[in-house]
Amino acid sequence: MADKADIEAIAKKKSRGSSWRWIVVLAVIAVGGVAAWSWLGQSEEARVVRYDTSPATRADIVVTVTATGTVEPINTVEISSELSGTVRSVNADYNDEVKVGDVLASLDTDKLEANVEQATASLTAAKANLVEAEVTLEEQKDAYDRAVRLSDQGISSQETLLTSKAAWQRATAALDTARANVKVAEANLKLAETDLDKACICSPIDGIVLDREVEVGQIVASSYSAPTLFELAEDLRSMNLTVDIDEADIGQVAVGNKASFTVEAYQNLEFDAEITQLRFAPETVDGVVTYKGILDVSNEKLLLRPGMTATAEITVAELIDVLTVPNAALRFAPPTATQDDSAGGSGLLGMLMPRPPSFGQSGPAIGGADAEGMRSIWVLRDGLPAEVKVRTGSSDGSRTEIVEGALGEGDAVITDTVDGGR
Repeated sequence: MADKADIEAIAKKKSRGSSWRWIVVLAVIAVGGVAAWSWLGQSEEARVVRYDTSPATRADIVVTVTATGTVEPINTVEISSELSGTVRSVNADYNDEVKVGDVLASLDTDKLEANVEQATASLTAAKANLVEAEVTLEEQKDAYDRAVRLSDQGISSQETLLTSKAAWQRATAALDTARANVKVAEANLKLAETDLDKACICSPIDGIVLDREVEVGQIVASSYSAPTLFELAEDLRSMNLTVDIDEADIGQVAVGNKASFTVEAYQNLEFDAEITQLRFAPETVDGVVTYKGILDVSNEKLLLRPGMTATAEITVAELIDVLTVPNAALRFAPPTATQDDSAGGSGLLGMLMPRPPSFGQSGPAIGGADAEGMRSIWVLRDGLPAEVKVRTGSSDGSRTEIVEGALGEGDAVITDTVDGGR
């Protein structure tokens, strides 16, 4: 009987232990079910990736090149004095409009006028000597002819004949010298008159006075270098814009290209211009190579002034009604799923509650064209991104021309992603 009681006690104990184990298993299953339900709900939400799209449209593209430079007069003349002397008068000032021949300033002319009078007197004397030489020559010629006749008649000696001949030849040479002296005197007079004329510092062009570096009473010394007294600019109603064009852009720019530019003084105004010259000579500053471009500018209202800094937009191409996509589409790559195991914990709880995949990270940006010159863009089709190979053309900085590829007008081109957790 005792053995039977022990057996029943042992059986009851095992039954109680089995019940507790089943309770623990059921509890774990319940927790796992809740966790799985929660994980599925979160991952389902995370898997929903929304895409920002923009339709491929036909549009006009204007391709421009940006360059900076300086507004300058078409022609600038620096006026100096070839003579040394004291400035007697100054007749022009800053911003004065002048015509060809207008007197800007003049030097003291007392000495120059005396030089002209002296040269004139020298010329008069030389001309008188010339007349005297002509008369002397005529006299010696008559004497020589008479000596020849007397010698033929045997009345005059040979010595007398030779003396008369020598006197005639000397008179001929003296006449040539007198004529040369007249020419020298005329040249000296011309030099003196030229110096007197140069005492008047006159305008060689029609223009405006930009700078004046002379005052009344100032002594001008031109022995070593001619000093600049005035700087004149030709008519400012037509000016040049000289810009520096980067070597990467110079191949796109051509003479005749239209342009518009702004200056700091009138930031809300745009001025029209046209390229008239592209210089071949390079300029290198801090390792950057540029080339000079000259643009013709109309300045009828005289708003532009020499030296103003300008930023120009040069139109190098105009594409009409071409298929285009936003530039952001060329930089887009589809999102890639990532798994972060560390966030889900470890052990049983980590196995039951792994971290859901994340779709918010974008893949590597698409680079340049492949070996065939094609690039990848992504189009939203049936709610999923589809890769399309295209060949791109010109760009205006915001949209790019599509030259070739399986892309149609109105296709929803993907430009970015918006994950479901936002």
